[in-house]
Amino acid sequence: MKNTIFKGSGVAIVTPMNADNSINYDKLRELIDWQIAEGTDAIIACGTTGESATLTHDEHIMVIKTAIEQTNHRVPVIAGTGSNDTAFATKLSVEAEMLGADALLMVTPYYNKTSQAGLIAHYNFVADRVNIPIILYNVPSRTGTNIKPETYLELSKHKNIVAIKEASGDISAVAATMALCGNNVDLYSGNDDQIVPIMSLGGVGVISVLANIAPKLTHNICNEFLNGCKNESTRLQLSNLSLINNLFCDVNPIPVKEAMNLMGLDVGPCRMPLVPLCEVHRDCLRKSLVASGLI
Repeated sequence: MKNTIFKGSGVAIVTPMNADNSINYDKLRELIDWQIAEGTDAIIACGTTGESATLTHDEHIMVIKTAIEQTNHRVPVIAGTGSNDTAFATKLSVEAEMLGADALLMVTPYYNKTSQAGLIAHYNFVADRVNIPIILYNVPSRTGTNIKPETYLELSKHKNIVAIKEASGDISAVAATMALCGNNVDLYSGNDDQIVPIMSLGGVGVISVLANIAPKLTHNICNEFLNGCKNESTRLQLSNLSLINNLFCDVNPIPVKEAMNLMGLDVGPCRMPLVPLCEVHRDCLRKSLVASGLI
C-alpha cells in the first residue's frame, strides 16, 4: 500500500482574475484560507478549473508558488503539471517539486494524444524524474485520450504513481481498474455527481469543482462516507445534484466562476476563448444557488 496524499475533498481551485485578465494573487490567497477554514482537505492548483491551458509558464509557476506559501503545510498542495509535451510536463513537474508541492496532478496528453503504450512511456518518464507522488488524471471528454484499466495496472507499478483522478464517467471501467489495481493506487472522483459511486468502489475522495462554492458540503459528502455514514453521504450527494449539474451547464470553469461572482467572492472572468454564461444558464445557476442557500 502506497502512502495516501489526502482523503476527502480536494478543491480544484479557480485562478482568480482581475478585470484586465491578470491574475489576482491576493484573492487566491484569500480563497485558500477560506477553503481550509471550511474543511477542504487539499488544494489543487493549476488544474482544468484553474485555467491552466491559458496560463503562461511564469504564471503557472507563480500560482503554484502562491498556493504552497499560503497553505503553509496546513493541507497538501497538489500542482497540475500535465502537458501533451512530455519534456514540458517533466519541466513543470520538477519545478513544482522544487517549490514544495506535495504531489502532482498530471492529465493525459491531449490533441496529439497517444497510444496506451505511449501513456505508459509518458508517465513513467516523468515519474522517474521526480520524488513526489503523482495522481494520473483521466478526462477523455476533454483530452481525447482514455486510460484503460490494464494501463492503470502497469502504471501503478511505479513507486511515484500513487493515485487516479477519474473523470471518464465510466463506472464499469472504474470498477475494472480497482479490481486490477486493488490497494496499489488511491482513487478520486473527478466528477462531482459521482462522488458516492466512486467511493463505493474504493475511492477515498474527490477533486472537486463544487468545493469552490460549497467546500463544507463537499467535505461532508466525503467525510460521512469515510466515517461509515453512507446513507447520509448519499443524501447529501443526491440532494445537491441540481446545483452540481448547473455548475456544468457550460464549459468548466465558466459556470463555477459565475457562481462565485454571484456569491460575492469576486474571482473575475475566465480568459478567452471561454466567454460568460448566457442569460438562460445564468438564471438557472442563480436559482440553484438560492435553493442551496449560497446566495
